[in-house]
Amino acid sequence: MLDALCGSRNVTQVLLFLFVNGKCYGTQLHKQLNTALTPIQKALSRLEKGGVVMSYYEGKTRVYTFNPAFPLLEELEPLLKKVYTLMPPQEKKCYSIIRREDEGRTYAENMRILLRFWNRLASVKTLTFQAKTFSNTEGGWNGNGQGEVEITQEKDTLIFIEKGCWRNVEGRNVDFSNVFRWTLDRTTALISLEHLRRGMNHPVFLFFLAPTGQRTLTSTDSHLCSSDSYFGQVFNEEHTIRLNWRVIGPHKNEEINYFYRE
Repeated sequence: MLDALCGSRNVTQVLLFLFVNGKCYGTQLHKQLNTALTPIQKALSRLEKGGVVMSYYEGKTRVYTFNPAFPLLEELEPLLKKVYTLMPPQEKKCYSIIRREDEGRTYAENMRILLRFWNRLASVKTLTFQAKTFSNTEGGWNGNGQGEVEITQEKDTLIFIEKGCWRNVEGRNVDFSNVFRWTLDRTTALISLEHLRRGMNHPVFLFFLAPTGQRTLTSTDSHLCSSDSYFGQVFNEEHTIRLNWRVIGPHKNEEINYFYRE
């Protein structure tokens, strides 16, 4: 959609990837987008010469980010948002950084991974979370929160009632409450996550999660809720369950990390 304007499919891909993830490097784009490395490197070089992006080194890796001094950055971001929200769900997922391991597992192996995660999820008592925006024009989602989790369990359903306090970067404290429903589907070996802000009978579906590693679950698709796209990944870590999710839409470009603890 932007190719004609940018003059190059590779430039479009670089811009969209930076919009979603905030930073990138050449070989990462080459592998993630399944495209040739040389054209990607040329696109990065072209954008850097034009002042759109800037680079720095992390060890020996040259990393690229948007240049905050680029005078049209505030106008560029809404355009990239619009293009991203109009993409088909599977194409959107190409731009999210997802850690995967071997996926040649059997149903029984996938269920073992899910049940291990499910048993830990059922014992959660507290949460902390960190939120940040990738937007250069919005800062309201930047901050940290913490709270307690009350769980109601019935068969293969967990209701998380979360209450706590959120503190934004300006230092303002705001009380929050959320209700989420996790559902284990033993037939398909998937877990679904829903937000119940409209009540139990009117859930807002967020995404399905499937095993993509021994300790990792990943959303099977990016889900469109109104004009916002949700996709996420869960890490069953040693001391926490970490839920990382992205929300991208006309007025959002956010990343949230939830840390659930027993």
